[in-house]
Amino acid sequence: MEVISHDIIIVGAGIAGLRAAIAAAEYDSKLSIGVLSKVYPTRSHSVCAQGGTAAVLREGDSLELHAWDTVKGSDFLADQDVVELFVNRMPVEIVKLDHWGCPWSRDEDGKLSQRPFGGHSFPRACFAADYTGLHEMHTLYGRSLAYDNINFYYEWFVTSLIVDDGIAKGVTAIEIKTGRMSAFKAKSIIMATGGYMRIYNFTTYSHSATGDGVAIAYRAGIPLKDMEMVQFHP
Repeated sequence: MEVISHDIIIVGAGIAGLRAAIAAAEYDSKLSIGVLSKVYPTRSHSVCAQGGTAAVLREGDSLELHAWDTVKGSDFLADQDVVELFVNRMPVEIVKLDHWGCPWSRDEDGKLSQRPFGGHSFPRACFAADYTGLHEMHTLYGRSLAYDNINFYYEWFVTSLIVDDGIAKGVTAIEIKTGRMSAFKAKSIIMATGGYMRIYNFTTYSHSATGDGVAIAYRAGIPLKDMEMVQFHP
C-alpha cells in the first residue's frame, strides 16, 4: 500500500477543516499539511449555514454577555472554558475573514451589519446576506490555496485511524475516482468531519453529513461526547 507522509493530516474541508489548515500553515511554513475530504471543499455542509456568525463588535455588547448568552442557551451544558476561548477569539476571526475578502453585509455607514440571532440578547450575528456559510467557505478555500504547504486530496474517503499503542499515527483512505487505497502518515491528526444528521429519515442537513468521522473515531477507541446534541432547523 502506498504511504503518503505529512506533518499534519486534517480530515474534512469544511469551515473547521479549512481554518485549521490555514492556522497550521501560518504557524510554520515548513509544516506539510494534508487535507482529505470526501467531497470538494465547497460542497461541504458548511455552505448550508445561513444565519450568521456571532462576534462582539459594537458598543453595548460585551464578551461577558456573549459568553453568558452562549452558556445559558446551552442550558449550562456547554464547556465554559471553550465558550470563553471562542467568544474572545471571534472578533479577530471576523476581521480576518473581512480582510481575506468575505463579502459581509454592511450598514449604510460601511460597518459590518449585525442582526439578532437565537439566544442572543444583543444583535451580534455578522452575516453575508442569507449565504453566510457559502461565502465563508469560498473565502477560506480561496485563502487556503495561497499556501504552498497545504496539500488537498479531493474526494478521498477516509476509512480508519491508524493507532499504535494508543497514539494516532495516520489514516487509511480510498480515492473515490480510482478505488485506490493509501495510508497517510502524520504526527498530528485533526478530525473535522462535521455531523451525523443523515442517520435520521428527515433532516435539514446535506447528504454528506453521514457521521463518518464520528464512527471512525469511535472504532479507534476515542470517547464520544454530547452525541444527543443535534439540530433540526430552524
